[in-house]
Amino acid sequence: MTQQPDDLTVPPDLGRKKGTGPVRVQRPVYEDILPPCNNACPAGENIQAWLAHCQGGRFQEAWETILKDNPMPAVHGRVCYHPCEDNCNRGNLDATVSIHAVERFLGDRALQEGWMPRYVAPPTGKRVLIVGAGPSGLSAAHHLAMMGHEVEIHEAGPMAGGMMHFGIPAYRLPRDVLDGEIKRIENMGVKIVLNHKVENLLEEKEAGDFDAAFVAVGAHLSKRTDIPARDAGKILDAVAFLKDVESGAVPKLGRRVAIYGGGNTAMDAARVAKRLGHEPMIIYRRDREHMPAHEFEADEALEEGVKIHWLRTIKSIEETKFTVEVMKIDENGRPQPTGEFETIEADDLVLALGQDTDTKFLRSVPGIEFQRDGTVIVDPNMMTGHEGIFAGGDMVPSERTVTIGVGHGKKAARSIDAYLRDTVHTKPKKPAIASFEKLHLWFYTDAAQRPQSHADMKNRTTSFAEVVGGFSDKDAVYEAKRCLSCGNCFECDGCYGACPEDAIIKLGPGRRYRYNYDLCTGCAVCFEQCPCHAIEMIREPAP
Repeated sequence: MTQQPDDLTVPPDLGRKKGTGPVRVQRPVYEDILPPCNNACPAGENIQAWLAHCQGGRFQEAWETILKDNPMPAVHGRVCYHPCEDNCNRGNLDATVSIHAVERFLGDRALQEGWMPRYVAPPTGKRVLIVGAGPSGLSAAHHLAMMGHEVEIHEAGPMAGGMMHFGIPAYRLPRDVLDGEIKRIENMGVKIVLNHKVENLLEEKEAGDFDAAFVAVGAHLSKRTDIPARDAGKILDAVAFLKDVESGAVPKLGRRVAIYGGGNTAMDAARVAKRLGHEPMIIYRRDREHMPAHEFEADEALEEGVKIHWLRTIKSIEETKFTVEVMKIDENGRPQPTGEFETIEADDLVLALGQDTDTKFLRSVPGIEFQRDGTVIVDPNMMTGHEGIFAGGDMVPSERTVTIGVGHGKKAARSIDAYLRDTVHTKPKKPAIASFEKLHLWFYTDAAQRPQSHADMKNRTTSFAEVVGGFSDKDAVYEAKRCLSCGNCFECDGCYGACPEDAIIKLGPGRRYRYNYDLCTGCAVCFEQCPCHAIEMIREPAP
C-alpha cells in the first residue's frame, strides 16, 4: 500500500478539480484501502481477495486465502451470521454479494477434493496446550500448526466441535461437514485428546512439557430462572435438550412444548422440537424488534410452524397451565409489566435463557482475574494475568458466535507464536474504509443475487436433513463477480483509458499500473474514473 504523510492529504473538493495550471499542485497515487466486508468479518478474512480468486475459477487458491484467517469455511458458510454482508456496499445498489454461499461452496469443494494447505512452516520445537475443541480452540490449533508449532487439544467431551456439535442442529450444519473440517486440522498434525477434562491447568501444562496454553472452554452452563411450578411437566434447559437429541438420547416430552427465550438457541430448540413431532411455541418477554435472535432464524422458525408469543413472561406453572404476564416495551427498549395476565397451555418447558462458561478450574491459577459473570480478563494479545496462558472464545468478555470464537483463536495463535519467539505481536494499523460514497460506479450493471435453494417444507419439518442448498461452480463464479472490489484496484483500465496525458503505464496482468509523473498534470480525471477508489489525490510536497 502506498503510504503518504497525513498533512499531504488533499481536501475532497481539491481532488475533484479539473486542471492544475502551469504548476501541478496535486498528484494521483494508487492506494489500497479496506473493503467494508473485510472490516466487518469477526474472523478477519480477506474476503475481497478470495472472491477475486473465485471469479477467475481459482477455487483452491480462494480456499487457501480463506484458511489464512479461518480454518473452517464449509462450517462458516452455513452458520456464520455474515455481518460482512450487512456491510457490503453492493446492498446500496441491488442486493449484497452472497459471501457466505460462496464461502460454503469453496469449503465444500475442499472437502470433496481432499485439499490440504500447501504450505506449513518448518517445525519450531515448541509445544502448545489447548483446552477445549470448540471453534476457538480448533482455530488456534490450525493457525499454530501452520506456524510450525506442535499442538495438543484436551477436550472434556466425547467429540471435537464443542457447541458446533451440541448447540447447532444438523439441519443447519451437517455432521459430515463439521467432522471433515476437524479431520483436516488433525491431519495437519494436531492431536485431539477426547474425554479429558482439565482440572489443574498448571499441572497439565507442566506434565506435557508445554511452552504455552490457550484455554477456550465454551459456554455450556445454562442460565436458570425461578418459576413457581406445581405438578408441572418436564423443565429442561435448551443446551441439555439439544445435546440429548444430538447424542440420540431424545427426551420424552408431551405434545405441546414451550420454549422460554428469544435468542438463536431458542429458535433452534423450537425447530428441533418440531422435527421430533411436537408442537413448539416460543414465549419471549420482548417483541420481535428487540429479540436477540437473528431475523432469518425467526423467519425460518415461523415458516416451519413454530408459534411465537411475543411480549409474554412466565409467572407460574400449574400442571399444563402457564400463567404469563403481558409486557410492553418502554422507551429504552426494555420490557415492562402491564398487570395483564393470560393462560397458555403446554405440557413441558425448555429454558433458553442464555449460557455461562465454567471457569472455576482457573481460580487457582495465580494472576488470572475474572469478571463478575465468571469470564476471564485478557489483555489485547489474549493473554491472561498468568504469563504464557492465553484465553478466548466464549470464556472471555465478547459476543458469543462461532465466527468470533474463530477470530479469537487466530488472534491468540499470532500472540502465542510471538510469545514463543520472545516478541510481541503488533496489529497493523487499519487502513481507511472504502465506504459507498467513495465509489464512482460508472461501470455498474444490474446483476441480481443468486439465491440458494431450500428443502421443501414437508422434508424440513420431518427430518434433520440440511435445509439450505449450496452453489454450483457457475453460481459461485457468478456471485463472486458481483463483488465491486471496493478500495482495491481490479485493473478495469478506467484510469488508463481516461488519462488525457497518457501518463499511466500498464504493467501487465496482475501487476496493475504506475504513473509517469513527468507527464501527469494532476487533473484528477483518473481519480474520478476509478470505480473502487483505489486512487487517491495527494498534495504535492513543498519544493
